[in-house]
Amino acid sequence: MTLSTYGSAGAASAQPLPAGNAELRHRAQVRGWLYFTLLVLLALVVVGGATRLTDSGLSITEWKPIHGVIPPLSEAEWQEELAKYRQIPEYQQINKGMSLAEFQFIFWWEWAHRLLARGVGLVFALPLAFFWVTGRLDDRIKLPLAMLLTLGGLQGFIGWWMVSSGLSERTDVSQYRLAVHLTLASLIFAGVTWVARSIAPHAPDLKPTARSDKAGGILVLLVLVQIYLGALVAGLDAGIGYNEWPLMDGSLFPTWMWDAQLGLRNFFDNPPIVQAVHRSFAYAVWLAALAHASISWRWAPGSTHALRAVLLFGLVTLQAAFGIVTLVTHVPLGWALVHQATALIVLGFAVAHWRGLVGPLPLKNGTAHR
Repeated sequence: MTLSTYGSAGAASAQPLPAGNAELRHRAQVRGWLYFTLLVLLALVVVGGATRLTDSGLSITEWKPIHGVIPPLSEAEWQEELAKYRQIPEYQQINKGMSLAEFQFIFWWEWAHRLLARGVGLVFALPLAFFWVTGRLDDRIKLPLAMLLTLGGLQGFIGWWMVSSGLSERTDVSQYRLAVHLTLASLIFAGVTWVARSIAPHAPDLKPTARSDKAGGILVLLVLVQIYLGALVAGLDAGIGYNEWPLMDGSLFPTWMWDAQLGLRNFFDNPPIVQAVHRSFAYAVWLAALAHASISWRWAPGSTHALRAVLLFGLVTLQAAFGIVTLVTHVPLGWALVHQATALIVLGFAVAHWRGLVGPLPLKNGTAHR
């Protein structure tokens, strides 16, 4: 190769990349950030679940968004925190006489949960500002990302709203507020997944049927409802009892536990009924995922969308199995956290599958992002 050839090659390599390549590179960078955010969100939800399961959520009785980053650093500060905890009903009625070491165990769970919540705010907000200012964001995802940031701030307030429900009259937090807290976290997780997949390469396969995208959206909604019902179970400790499957004390649904005075509130306040509803709705989600996978494979066998539908059904089945194991083993911490984490993974995959059926945002030049 001659010197002139090398010179030509160098000149060619020095040419700026086509605009489309820069856009693809920026999309890849933004996706990397969003996928990392999803991992932190998953960790936050798992630690939140551990905080609930270890009855640690009321150990910090004040909301200090800034100062609360620093834990007690001396014996005197630890005694001060314990003294505050001794003023609430949970200590007086359940944990009276708790030692400082026992208090520190529950304190660290709640502190870690709050620290992770603050951390995910920074993980999301700072890169968002960078990508926005440097022009790396597609204009069509700016508003969704800004809305997700706002929801994240609202989630911090709802977390304290939830904790405050257990500081004066109750010995635990309201299951209603707990369900709102977890459902909003799940919506944020779903939203981040949706945006990330909207700027990701998609397979060129056509959707199996004209209504496959609607079916994908319905599955996402069903999973969200099931997560909400699971939060009610956790809030009422409704999994502690009737630890057999598939029956509950010899029946599929314990109708004899229905409290006529509660009326429709049985579905939210009556632990055996709440557990039965969570079980029953799980069967509905499983059947819906099975039907979607079967129809997708029937009309587009071997396609990317059909394979993903089958994988989604497999994940739903695995999650159901984890739920059964958690129940029959009397809700040990490890299995309960696996069950909760897998619920979020199922939700994320369902959202990604739905977005795949809808299709990606086209590039600025109008071409599809394949």
